Formats: sequence, C-alpha cells, structure tokens
Amino acid sequence: MKKDTKISNAVIKRLPRYRRYLKELQKKGVDKISSNEFSSLIGYTASQIRQDLNNFGGFGQQGYGYNVEGLYNEISAILGLDKEYKMIIVGAGNLGQAIANYTYYYKAGFVVCGIFDINPRLIGLKINDIEVMDYENIVEYVEENQINIGIICTTKDSAQEVADKLCFAGVSGLWNFAPVDLEVPDHVAIENVHLSDSLHSLAYHMNRNTTENI
Repeated sequence: MKKDTKISNAVIKRLPRYRRYLKELQKKGVDKISSNEFSSLIGYTASQIRQDLNNFGGFGQQGYGYNVEGLYNEISAILGLDKEYKMIIVGAGNLGQAIANYTYYYKAGFVVCGIFDINPRLIGLKINDIEVMDYENIVEYVEENQINIGIICTTKDSAQEVADKLCFAGVSGLWNFAPVDLEVPDHVAIENVHLSDSLHSLAYHMNRNTTENI
C-alpha cells in the first residue's frame, strides 16, 4: 500500500468483488486479464479498476495486464484473508443459526468457535457440532480463546450491551446484524449489516426500472 494513502470505504467494498471474480477466472484456467477485459466482466470501468488497484501500488504490467492468480493473492493479503479468524456468535435464534451454517460451509479462514445465548431452551443445543453456551460466560471464553470477531445476532435493544462486553473482552472486530448502528472504541472494527437497507435498495432499482420502461 502506498504510504499516507487513505483508502475510501467504496474502494474497500469493491475489493471482495474483484477477488471473487478473479477466483472464478482461476477456475476457468485464465492466467491473465487486461483492465478492459476485467471491466467487461465485472461492470466497473477499466479506469476505476486501475485507480482502485493503484491505491495499493498497482499490480498490472503495461501490454500484459494482470496475472490472475497473483492479483487474487495480493487482494487476499490486502483484505487480511491470508489469516485465520476465530469468531463467536451471540444470539442462537434463526439468524444466528443461519450465520453459523453459512460460515460452517463457507470454510474460508473464518471459524466459529462458540455460540452464546441467554435462552435456557437454546443453551446446550448443538449447531454444526458447536454447543450453544450461556451468555454469562462470554467474557471469560473470549479472553481464554483469543477470539478475534464477535457476530451479533441479537435484538436491537441488547446489541450495544453485547458489543460493549465483547470489546471489553478483547475482540478486534464486530459483525453486527442487529438493526442498529453500534458505537465501539476506535481500535475495534465494525461492520453493521442492515438487511433492510439492501432490500430497500432492491425496491428502488425495481421501481426505477419500471419507471424507465413506461
């Protein structure tokens, strides 16, 4: 990464998409690709792609383009996906179980080590061989197992208290699915996932397309 370069969130959010398409190209046996070819495939302009990658030093060669495997590995390293992360889920309801199932089958360096809840009927239940534990023991568990990421699948009302406890216990990041933006210390990264925002964006695009076709 270039020194003193502040990377915008918009660029960071495009990197996983680049990486995903590069993985598909590898599966098809593609060794190299130009920015114009990549543009046609992914939907961003060639200029945008070059600008995004230049934030991190640039990885292409004029007249050759990008080495697909090399660029995939570079983006993986930029995103920190060359490491393994230990995670816990707080909230073993339908959403928490869905996230647990997703991460179990995704198997890409993100490992759910524990699941926690306050509901006595859920404590002791096993989800993909991971036993749901009592929320009261969460701080001790995070500290002893050096958990990196806390996944919050609780109600809106309890989410901030859960976040505070996880930050106190020492997590480095929070993946929040509760319908509220949480406040965390500067040293803790957070990604607030508002499913309704995505659904509302879909509704907008559907209605815009309908209007344009009138």
